Amino acid sequence: MATDTLKSTTGASGASAVRRLLLDNGALTALIALVIAMSALSGDFLTTDNLLNIGVQAAVTAILAFGVTFVIVSAGIDLSVGSVAALSATVLAWMATSEGVPVWIAVILAVAAGMACGLVNGVLISYGKLPPFIATLAMLSVGRGLSLVISQGSPIAFPESVSHLGDTLGGWLPVPVLVMVVMGLITALILGRTYIGRSMYAIGGNEEAARLSGLRVKRQKLAIYALSGLFAAAAGIVLASRLSSAQPQAAQGYELDAIAAVVIGGASLAGGTGKASGTLIGALILAVLRNGLNLLSVSAFWQQVVIGVVIALAVLLDTLRRKAGATPVAAGTGAPGGRGKQAATYIIAAVVAAAIVGAMSFLHNGSSSSATKKVGLSLSTLNNPFFVQIEAGAKAEAKKLGVDLTVTDAQNDASQQANQLQNFTSSGLGSIIVNPVDSDAAGPAVRSANKAGIPVVGVDRGVNKADTAALVASDNIAGGKLGAKAMAEKLGGKGKIVILQGLAGTSASRERGAGFAEGLKAYPGIEVVARQPADFDRTKGLDVMTNLLQAHPDIQGVFAENDEMALGAVKALGSKAGTSVSVIGFDGEPDGLKAVKDGTMYASVAQQPKELGRIAVENALNAAEGKKVEKTVMVPVKVVTKENVAGFGG
Repeated sequence: MATDTLKSTTGASGASAVRRLLLDNGALTALIALVIAMSALSGDFLTTDNLLNIGVQAAVTAILAFGVTFVIVSAGIDLSVGSVAALSATVLAWMATSEGVPVWIAVILAVAAGMACGLVNGVLISYGKLPPFIATLAMLSVGRGLSLVISQGSPIAFPESVSHLGDTLGGWLPVPVLVMVVMGLITALILGRTYIGRSMYAIGGNEEAARLSGLRVKRQKLAIYALSGLFAAAAGIVLASRLSSAQPQAAQGYELDAIAAVVIGGASLAGGTGKASGTLIGALILAVLRNGLNLLSVSAFWQQVVIGVVIALAVLLDTLRRKAGATPVAAGTGAPGGRGKQAATYIIAAVVAAAIVGAMSFLHNGSSSSATKKVGLSLSTLNNPFFVQIEAGAKAEAKKLGVDLTVTDAQNDASQQANQLQNFTSSGLGSIIVNPVDSDAAGPAVRSANKAGIPVVGVDRGVNKADTAALVASDNIAGGKLGAKAMAEKLGGKGKIVILQGLAGTSASRERGAGFAEGLKAYPGIEVVARQPADFDRTKGLDVMTNLLQAHPDIQGVFAENDEMALGAVKALGSKAGTSVSVIGFDGEPDGLKAVKDGTMYASVAQQPKELGRIAVENALNAAEGKKVEKTVMVPVKVVTKENVAGFGG
């Protein structure tokens, strides 16, 4: 009887110990499980190139997240880090190029800009008594706006000397990974070994108690948010180095990834807990998820769903851990043997993961298939009917030719597209098709594909400073000129018009706008009374046009740089559309052509997106098979009006 009782107690104790171990190391357990799962599902996951890609892709998020860790540990929040990263990179590029400032001084000014933004956040929160959410939300808008003002909405080439941060050492070790490791060590040192680190935990645990114990909470918060700004500046410089250009729209939404990495890594939004190693693991989990889902050809839309579920599960695990009494201790405050025990846990986890991953790699070794008919297509966005039609044309041609086509959506994020192109390269595809978010930013990733011997075909937009086997495109500048001519002829050579511009920094917006401006030079009687961006979005087109009508009710024409904005303008104009105001769009998408047919839009400068997709796949396959392809394949554009819309097939 006594023996049975003892066995039962021991068994229960063992189960409890395992359960507590898993709860205490939930993020690490999740990372190991993810690596094992991705290794089993994709034979391309475990290649050296791909694992290094994961490190590079995690770097920017991890560096941002290290800075956010300080804030969350002290029970705050920082929503501005993505915008501050973009602003810092823009300041560096602008100072070093347009202003001729020595690069080392420009770097210092960029870091100072990031810290200044953090200090402003700290002042608003500590002395202005604003909630951290509101203060940093305001800085998110201010930082992004200043980045756009400085750059005038266009990417700025990054100094060559700083761009080496995006390169590799010895031809294989990525510098961004080294920067990530260094910033992680600095974070661990600050949290575990410094006065300000202990202050963060004290403030996050109980701010009032920290104040009563003599801690200068307000001053400490200034330092905490300044540190967050400094890390954001470092992340922005690394990101711009990877893209060889400072993108004013870079790092949009990265603040949410940074916060997610910190939470997934075991920190609590209530404050008082969190550590650098956990944040790094959280960033790696997000990178492994995105990389693996790319390799498995999972839609970018579903990727967002999966990442949202992971964040929810991480918070749920934190709740379970607290209920189980397994709340993690603050860095540097654990028991004497705590660090040794933690290190042992990490070593054991690494050994177990290596063993299982090695077995998975062995299983995949025997399987080989020709990669020639595997093609990757990276589109700038799938939140626009024009690019959806490119995808449709590409898929139809791929099915016809027996090509295995993988499509990814960059969501108008140049850095996300760079990651996708790197994933394609490490997968050893036969060829790659890219529709760049930005022609300059796509260059480094395409050069990596060039080095790997993978032919790249550009579609709709070219790639700068890299070799492409072919460019399948319509001429956006010529299309803009055609739009100007159509508008002038419709208005009889005189009248007031407004222009709705696309997403700032995109080559399509720049080229269409430049072509339209060039075309208008022949018609001095046409006066442009306003130019406003509406980001290629129908809802924004509606709002911007509604506002412009208040200031300019007597306009006779609207030129929108795509059909989506034109359709928003039509809605805002109401009965004026097609009667007293002529609206011209660009792209020739189905809804736009229907509006032309109905008479609410005068015309659309129509491309043939399905044909672009079809020809791109055809050329990509020919390039992969070593066949000769034309360097430039131009698909004609034409102005479609009510008179010829019935005969236009798109």
